[in-house]
Amino acid sequence: MMRLKRWLREAAVLVLIAAAIMWGMDWLRAPQLPADLAQQPLTTINSEVNLATLSQDKPVLVYVWATWCGVCKLTTPTVAALSQNGTQVVTVALRSGDDQRVATWLEKKGLQGPAVNDENGAVSQRWDINVTPTFIVLERGKVVSTTTGWSSAWGLKLRLWWAEKFY
Repeated sequence: MMRLKRWLREAAVLVLIAAAIMWGMDWLRAPQLPADLAQQPLTTINSEVNLATLSQDKPVLVYVWATWCGVCKLTTPTVAALSQNGTQVVTVALRSGDDQRVATWLEKKGLQGPAVNDENGAVSQRWDINVTPTFIVLERGKVVSTTTGWSSAWGLKLRLWWAEKFY
């Protein structure tokens, strides 16, 4: 019984240390988003979108990704499932080729919703995004959450739920 208690205590300490490291890395890599991010119109592959307008009724997940990003290959199926289940998702393809290549990639991966092709990196530079993937949650025109790197489906759902309930 003593061994089990000691093992559980050590496991809890390791989980807390890992969580602190992940939170610290996320804090260090967080983009310094402009205050008017949601008001800036974004030109998508097919039209134009305004994040402030989209996020008035329910949260919007902005997913900044790249075709060359290894971690994005792991997170894209999660984001695609969210978009197929009704979550508002706006994708931003960072330096991933022309509109046709990005549209083909999105269709192949099952990602739905407006897609911005940031072919030359102007949007990501304006938003100070240096890490892919980056996830931004907006509610009523305000950025309520950002995270970078891998995120689980539960992590993204929790951020979206929190934005909807508390902002």
